[in-house]
Amino acid sequence: MAARALTVTVAADRHNRMTWPSLPFMGRVETKRSAVRAARLALPIKGRAEALRILPVPRPLNIGVFGALGRMGQAIVGAVNAHPDLNLAAQFGRPGPTPEVLAACAVIIDFSSPAGSTALSTRAAAQGGPALVIGTTGSSAAEEAAIAAAARSIAIVRSGNFSLGVNVLAGLVEQTARRLNRLDWDIEITEAHHRRKVDAPSGTALSLAEAAARGRGEILADITVPARDGRTGPRPEGAIGFSVVRGGGIVGEHSVIFAAEDEILTLSHSARDRGLFAKGALQAALWLPGKPPGLYDMLDVLGFRG
Repeated sequence: MAARALTVTVAADRHNRMTWPSLPFMGRVETKRSAVRAARLALPIKGRAEALRILPVPRPLNIGVFGALGRMGQAIVGAVNAHPDLNLAAQFGRPGPTPEVLAACAVIIDFSSPAGSTALSTRAAAQGGPALVIGTTGSSAAEEAAIAAAARSIAIVRSGNFSLGVNVLAGLVEQTARRLNRLDWDIEITEAHHRRKVDAPSGTALSLAEAAARGRGEILADITVPARDGRTGPRPEGAIGFSVVRGGGIVGEHSVIFAAEDEILTLSHSARDRGLFAKGALQAALWLPGKPPGLYDMLDVLGFRG
């Protein structure tokens, strides 16, 4: 899609308005601020970032959405517009936000791509804000490291799944893995998603596997079984395996199977509407303002950690 001009209008009050020049951008930004927020925008970019950290957070909270043209992005845009405490300050796609757009947002919710998330976190960290909610999955080790480095300067909530139910499931999986003997119980994670999903296993499946590995005091990379094909031989003792389905419009199905010789325990979650992920992402965005720099997840947002 060709880039379009962006007009950014900032209103301090009924009679004081200023407009930035048009910028290369995919989307449109309209924000309403108190006089103190408008004064911050008159500062140089570095000053704006510093002010973002120390000024009180206004309501409604200005939200940007990166990856707004995707399915999840569209769901988040709709959820933000319907929320009384949130203002859709920006919605955009590649190549990502300009410094002016970063300054216009208190929080950016990102469901773009691994490369997009990495670039966004690096830019936001260099500018000193805004805070980020990142739901992108399929990142490489280098991209994960770049996001972790950015979290030393800004607050970031990172999650492979923003569902309350899935995060409760992760806690149950960790507890169950801790209590069931690894020599007697095999762990297999199955997941199913729509035909358009490009990464496998899903970020949620990986997070559930991480929970199981933590429960057993193991490092996931050391006990993961790669995709099976052909004559694979017997299952390695204590391994965690994955099975993946892609087809149709499946929103998201995840099951963690604990299999012994004479019984099977299955913990599962089914997503019926991707709007539930949007609600969780908004909850994370509302939780972030005022938090110190760091890399957080939904267990922090939901208060499961002290």
